[in-house]
Amino acid sequence: MANEICTLLNIEKPVLSAPMGGAAGPELVAAVCNAGGYGVIPLWGKPADQVSEGIDAVRALTDRNFAVNLNLAFPYEDQLRVCIDKQVHAVSLFWGMEPSAISDAKKGGLCVMVSVGNAAEAKAAQDAGADIIVAQGWEAGGHVWGQVATMALIPAVVDAVSIPVVAAGGIADGRGMAAALMLGASAVWVGTRFLASAEATIHEDYRRRVLNASEAQTEWYTDLYDVKWPQAPHRALANSTAQTWKEAGSAAPGHRPNEGEIIGQRPGGEDVVRYQSYTPLSGTEGDIEAMSLWSGQGVAMVRDIMPAAQIVEEIFTEAQALFNSAPARL
Repeated sequence: MANEICTLLNIEKPVLSAPMGGAAGPELVAAVCNAGGYGVIPLWGKPADQVSEGIDAVRALTDRNFAVNLNLAFPYEDQLRVCIDKQVHAVSLFWGMEPSAISDAKKGGLCVMVSVGNAAEAKAAQDAGADIIVAQGWEAGGHVWGQVATMALIPAVVDAVSIPVVAAGGIADGRGMAAALMLGASAVWVGTRFLASAEATIHEDYRRRVLNASEAQTEWYTDLYDVKWPQAPHRALANSTAQTWKEAGSAAPGHRPNEGEIIGQRPGGEDVVRYQSYTPLSGTEGDIEAMSLWSGQGVAMVRDIMPAAQIVEEIFTEAQALFNSAPARL
């Protein structure tokens, strides 16, 4: 399965870990890199000094390439400058199309990955100089940019561009990886499966719910968990907050039940309010079940906690075995 993207990223296994804010810290990212995959660390929204520290923390654990994820819906210029100054291998840009961010990163010597939700966005990103397209299907967990399902999105994007495409959304095992590669993708972007990695920094109650969820227990919302990040559609596990909201008529922000209610505290003591966009960390206190428990529809394939390196290997070897047995399946 070695291909152009393996050469571009200098990896052996075309498996990328998704930049899950609050879940993907330096340990997870480095473990994926050291296993032959490619890790992406979310450092957007942090002051420049913390971005620098985050990059250093990953580098202390691996000498392999990795990317820093930046959110274009928030100020990103200072964070991008740090990435250029410290010469990280790549930046992963998401939540918007900003040609100047792509060109600035390219001028700074970085590889650029851009997340898109349709083929037209992919073409625009390529025209702006992107090196890699991350095509995110609607099945994905966390914040979801587009509304096209992965199986339809990947071939449409692959046909629209001439640069490598990474498939994201609902991929949690080797079967999903094999399917994505057959659709024309060069690699896969895995998120929910890594929530059950030993290195993920999420609360144990959150992890337990992921391990026990079915494929039908995630829901897509346009603006349910909008506090601190408004107007950003997302997918999360169904919970008591969502159920009460739906029973009250699925009202718009400003008219929902129990808005502003404090339901917990971050590890540092800062309040978490109902409807807040927040990943419950280890050390978070309060009503964890009622918080935003991000998850993709591939969650039913997540049943065991294991080291991130083992997850990378398992996905890769299962996909390899499926390709090797392909003639017998026809």
